[in-house]
Amino acid sequence: MAPFKLWPLLAILFALCAAPTSFGSKPSSHAQMLIEELGLKPADKSMAEYPGWKPQRVAVMLTSRAGTTATTIEEEFQAAAGNVELVFIRPGGKKLSRELLTGVDGVIGMCTPALLQQADASLRWVHNYSVGMDYCKGFSEAQLKDIVFTNNKRLSGPAIAEHTIAMLLALTHNLPAYHQAQRELKWHRKPSRNITFGELKGKTLLVVGLGGIGTEIAWRAHGLGMRVIATRNSSRNGPEYVDYVGLPSELLALAAQADVVVNALPLTPQTNGLFDTAFFDAVKPNAIFLAVGRGKSTVTSDLIAALEAGKLFGAGLDVTDPEPLPKTNPLWAMPNVILTPHVSAAGPDSTKRTVTIAVENLRRYAEGEPLLNVVDLGRGY
Repeated sequence: MAPFKLWPLLAILFALCAAPTSFGSKPSSHAQMLIEELGLKPADKSMAEYPGWKPQRVAVMLTSRAGTTATTIEEEFQAAAGNVELVFIRPGGKKLSRELLTGVDGVIGMCTPALLQQADASLRWVHNYSVGMDYCKGFSEAQLKDIVFTNNKRLSGPAIAEHTIAMLLALTHNLPAYHQAQRELKWHRKPSRNITFGELKGKTLLVVGLGGIGTEIAWRAHGLGMRVIATRNSSRNGPEYVDYVGLPSELLALAAQADVVVNALPLTPQTNGLFDTAFFDAVKPNAIFLAVGRGKSTVTSDLIAALEAGKLFGAGLDVTDPEPLPKTNPLWAMPNVILTPHVSAAGPDSTKRTVTIAVENLRRYAEGEPLLNVVDLGRGY
């Protein structure tokens, strides 16, 4: 997710957090619940084991429209930081600069080229508010070696999964057509003739990218009575409600079985342009394609061609390439396409999880403990 698009999603996170918690050397009760519920993994190596770890000054990016509750959130971060000095960066206030980042050894906010280029040699930790790390570019070899990167993975999974299922149900029941009729004040029953996909029970859903987001989608689809299959890069292991987990090399064979395909992949060199003509030719006829991963993993022109040729029943796209989608793009006018502007992670619960784990990782960083959600920038997730 682009940094400028994440700020509106985080704007309400301050109002959602409870009064300051006493952390001491333990996670807050909410953080501990999230760690267990979402299976958040601590790193194998503690921060205290890294050369140069000496927490003294951490920059924390805050959001706009926080109102009077901003003080409460600052207290949350400060309680977690202990004796570590915090530098709060607010929209409309000081901008990222070499001067501001001088001596900063940790940053909580958005990992961008500007941040990495302006930080000095003190930087040892960057926590990215977003799941996607595709904007975390421009690092030097020394930074890649010295800095520990963490992110928001798994925390937005429940919200994105519900958004995915909402798009799927809207497509299968032709709800966009009814909504248009409502806006025109028409008691219009004609759209019911296009409810031809059938009920979801017994149909097969393929999750491409069985990570934190993909797993949440799979669980919900299983609850609707669907047979769930998936691919993942790391292994063939998956939860019991996933009928089969294949490797990336099996994508086309699995696509031929799927009534619904969900793109939940991160953007990496291997996933860039993965959903192309060859994929859409292989997918089961009349399938639905849903994208909540990254827009660049789909070749937009090939998706349009598949829709125009009737190979797909429809598509639900929260991500596109490019973003924003140009007004001249044919996807806007297609009645069997739902477009949302990269907002599937939006929601109060999602943003509360974001700040809870950012605070918890700050506590762990200050204490020298293993951090949660460490990212391998070589893999991109």
